[in-house]
Amino acid sequence: MSTLFRSSFATAAAQRAVLVALLVAVWWLASLHMPEFVLPGPPKVLAALVSLVNGGTFFDDLGVTMYRVCMGFVLAALAGAPLGIVLGSNPRAARFFEPLLSIVNTVSSAIWAVFAIIWFGISNATTVFVVFMTAMPLILTNVWQGALTVERQHVELAHSFHMSGAQIMRKIYLPTILPHFFSGARLAFGFGWRVSLVAETIGSSNGIGYRLRQAADLVQTDQVFAWTLTLVVLMLLIEAGILKPLERRLFRWKKTD
Repeated sequence: MSTLFRSSFATAAAQRAVLVALLVAVWWLASLHMPEFVLPGPPKVLAALVSLVNGGTFFDDLGVTMYRVCMGFVLAALAGAPLGIVLGSNPRAARFFEPLLSIVNTVSSAIWAVFAIIWFGISNATTVFVVFMTAMPLILTNVWQGALTVERQHVELAHSFHMSGAQIMRKIYLPTILPHFFSGARLAFGFGWRVSLVAETIGSSNGIGYRLRQAADLVQTDQVFAWTLTLVVLMLLIEAGILKPLERRLFRWKKTD
């Protein structure tokens, strides 16, 4: 089993390496036929990345953006998961609040950013609020749909055995809802990263989004590419190093043929 897993992992890694090499080759060839301020080549972007790392604010900007995204995401999970359970287990409440959720989902992250600047000014709260308002409906909706799949007979049986509300939640609701929550959380975290950049470009004086806007205003395209490359690598590391291992651990009881 372990040999098969290692072989599968090695094959997948080799395929991804080939894909990355092809993308870099296409990028490099295209850059040879375009001005550097339009499409800088890989060596130019790598040099810009080294310059950013040695510039003194790189890790501060990276850290503050991660803090804002994680804070908004955690608050969204803390609010969205309980609300999703309530709506999924109470059809009357679901019918009452469903129009409000539809309205929240139609408001774009750019509009939330404008409201956040009006309410919070240039501060961490602006980005945190935008991430929260983008991620929370995604988590709420997924948990809500997960709660709807809970078998009512199981809940009624638990009541007949005089199980407490906490026991019913832990033994019946959580095992059913957890896969839906995790699916929504992964989606919400990815969206949170993207909308945080939107918020930082107009409502922050530091962070990756602010640096991207600064580089774009100065037509420093190599730095724009360097920051973008940093974001891509960081998201891939989070996905492969944290989210996927966590998902495998949480759902190791689910066997596939």
